[in-house]
Amino acid sequence: MDARLPAHLEVSAIIRLAESAGGFAMVTAKGERDAGTILILTIYRGENAVLFERMPQLDGSRPFVAAKQQNPEKQEEIFEYLERRKNQDPDIWILEVDIADGARFVASLPR
Repeated sequence: MDARLPAHLEVSAIIRLAESAGGFAMVTAKGERDAGTILILTIYRGENAVLFERMPQLDGSRPFVAAKQQNPEKQEEIFEYLERRKNQDPDIWILEVDIADGARFVASLPR
């Protein structure tokens, strides 16, 4: 049996954690209720977007790691990437979190 939390519960928890840390979070793509992949796009006041994705590790943990960072020269590139990911995987969840220190926030999330 898989001990992972269902995706919709984990997404709800991440939203509440972002709000309790003084940020704002919203779901921009709603995926499979129980087992969808979760991506977190951190952004602060419309700039410095970083995309985090869970990556399985050899020790069995599944931390969020930075998978893509916004290019200042081509700011729309990261959003185009997200569109491609949604088209490839209809079960994907995408959360956009507007928070001052996105990396610290994501690092504080349970593995």
